[in-house]
Amino acid sequence: MPLKVEPILPRFGAVCTGLDLTRKLAADEVKQVTDAMDTWGVTVWPDTRMSDEDHVEFSRNFGYLERVPVRENIRYRLPFRELFDASNLNPEGEITQDPAAIQYRKGDRLWHTDSAFMEKRTSYSLLLAHSVPPEGGETWFADTRSAYDDLPQDMKDFLEDKIGINSLWWSRKQAGADIPDEEIDSRFKARHPLVHVHKGSGRKALFIAAHTMDIEGMEKEAGRHLIRDLIEHCTQPQYTFSHSWKVGDMVIWDNLCSMHRGGEYDYSKYKRDMRRTTVREGTEPHTQDLDDQFSVLFANSPKVVDIQGARVAGR
Repeated sequence: MPLKVEPILPRFGAVCTGLDLTRKLAADEVKQVTDAMDTWGVTVWPDTRMSDEDHVEFSRNFGYLERVPVRENIRYRLPFRELFDASNLNPEGEITQDPAAIQYRKGDRLWHTDSAFMEKRTSYSLLLAHSVPPEGGETWFADTRSAYDDLPQDMKDFLEDKIGINSLWWSRKQAGADIPDEEIDSRFKARHPLVHVHKGSGRKALFIAAHTMDIEGMEKEAGRHLIRDLIEHCTQPQYTFSHSWKVGDMVIWDNLCSMHRGGEYDYSKYKRDMRRTTVREGTEPHTQDLDDQFSVLFANSPKVVDIQGARVAGR
């Protein structure tokens, strides 16, 4: 059965049906998926009935899958290191009561792009719903290609050569974490152009969100004001939509042409079990032996966080 695509917004987001994602896809079927992603940026796949293994194997069609950090005192909840945990659950599968884990996840409520704080960016994120709250907990998406298209020409010209400085710890501080500025300054930061050409579509897109701390060459106050203005521009109603989850839904988004954020729900009352794979930009399908950049980043973390499905205790 050919892929059926139903647009959500005129230039962004589509609901996709017609492919069985639990089986190995033929090359032309994989191309149908990537063509849909290049056109729409975000695709919603209802009622996939995928297992964890299906999720990982399907994701491998699109490149190298990042893995959760390796560390001696990590406790894993999920069966594959390629599965990142976007839930409110502890390693035993119960709603976490850990204040550090709860605080860390608050950063997900900010508009962001996955792994922008890494030197090697994430292209696709593939999020699968295993359990969802009866109300709230939706995910919002924003179109950074159309938002760029609609900028005034003088702003496009100004942004053309600008570099954003991105930090995980900065975004967590914006969500309320008590992290001193000196510590943020001492931690790893990634440099990425604020504007780039999205390879799959040839369209320019903004690459900016909660992890973007400063703009190289600009005074901090002016740079941060511009960052806030650009995020506000990208998240106007004409560029955004939300997805209300049902168990079995998968959403794939391209971090290189979109932003996203989690919606509010009763975190202490309802389980929300969401599992994500992330594809490293520019890698070939089924690549197995690339460097483990997340383990390197978190190897000397001074904080206690519940990162990607594994409890990481800092020094």
